[in-house]
Amino acid sequence: MKHKKDKPSVFYRIFKSYMRFFHDKIYYTKTYKINPEEIPADGTPTLIVSNHQNCLNDPLGVLFTFRDRKPHFITRADVFALHPIANKFLRSIGLLPAFRLEHEGESALGKNEETFKMTEQELLNGCTIMMYPESGHQDKRWLGNFSLGYVKLAFEAAELGDFKTDIVLLPSCNHYSDYFGIQNEFMVKFGKPIHLKDFYELYKTKPRTAQRQANALARQQIENLMLNITDLENYEAIDFLRDSYRMEYAKNHNLSTTDLPSKLLVDKAFYSNLEDAKKSDSAAINKIYNKVIQLRDGLKEARIDEQCLQDKPSLFPNLLGLLVSVILFPIWIISLWPAGIQYCLPKLFGKSLDNMFQGTFLYALNILFFIPIFYILNLILVGIYINWWIALIYVLLLPLISLFAWYYRKYSLRFITNIRYGLYKNSDKIKNLSTLRQTIHEQLNNILK
Repeated sequence: MKHKKDKPSVFYRIFKSYMRFFHDKIYYTKTYKINPEEIPADGTPTLIVSNHQNCLNDPLGVLFTFRDRKPHFITRADVFALHPIANKFLRSIGLLPAFRLEHEGESALGKNEETFKMTEQELLNGCTIMMYPESGHQDKRWLGNFSLGYVKLAFEAAELGDFKTDIVLLPSCNHYSDYFGIQNEFMVKFGKPIHLKDFYELYKTKPRTAQRQANALARQQIENLMLNITDLENYEAIDFLRDSYRMEYAKNHNLSTTDLPSKLLVDKAFYSNLEDAKKSDSAAINKIYNKVIQLRDGLKEARIDEQCLQDKPSLFPNLLGLLVSVILFPIWIISLWPAGIQYCLPKLFGKSLDNMFQGTFLYALNILFFIPIFYILNLILVGIYINWWIALIYVLLLPLISLFAWYYRKYSLRFITNIRYGLYKNSDKIKNLSTLRQTIHEQLNNILK
């Protein structure tokens, strides 16, 4: 059966290109699309299912994987209630609300029927839909429990089409070098398509069994694609070790850490090795975890970071770097208009919400409001009082000026932290922290073979 392709409008294409530029070039330093060849051809009824760890940023990463396709995303309904403008924006880029019992209450669940019925028809028409079975974003690198709502919807769509259409489930995962701030790295990784036609006969007699089996396959793939730290009791220690010990672990096991995808593979191997070691000697691993927390807290108290203990930075080059920062300080002050407002105001908006909304507010408010308003305002003011050509060049350079403001702050803080380490590296506190780090790494080297 041939399906129609969901052709986006010209306005949607232009707006998406504008969004993609600031997403791929400004918000992130680099984005990765892994296994895009697994994505079914446009016009194939496809339901993408994924882990959910960073609110709006998760669907945006998938959205920008496609050039001409306009996927639809079913996501938590509470983000649509933030503001009427947010509601319109989210719907314009293909997001649809899903109401949840534990968040919106039983009375709101009836609203899902309209969303799901429309989604089922869209699937039959050959559209691409994306859903998050965890029914909410996590605040850690782990996979929560799956609701069966997405497979129920997929099978009901197949039933609506008299089981003549093959609905495809496509597992995927999102992974971030860091959840917060800008100029981090992001990747979306796709798994193997799961063809629901293989379950149609089972579904006709045992629908719940068919749903559970399809869900189990999808969840297993997503778990294999991502970093799933299930030891939540020791999560903080394990997460700290990912950065602290990654290079050494990779070197010991002949693994690469050249980019974010390879770092993910190292982190997965490292955590799996840790879990195996914990089964053999949980007391030894727990002692290491306790030392890691001691190291983390000690670094905070000393106002340095783990990178100082790793790199052992010299004092003079950082004093020179700080001097350059002082010289460039007036330029940085100038660059804060409007970059400082664009970064700080969204953080104020999201202060009352959980941390995982920070990226959503930072990106969405800039795309919808701050960039259009401030860029047009600068164009007009500089054009009127100086020159229109200079104004145009200045506005075109504003993204780069914003990046200068960000990196100036980042490197200035780095110089100050390194100088603090250089001044106090011979103190008992720093020496003890360095010895503690070395002890942790030596114990891990002996255990993780």
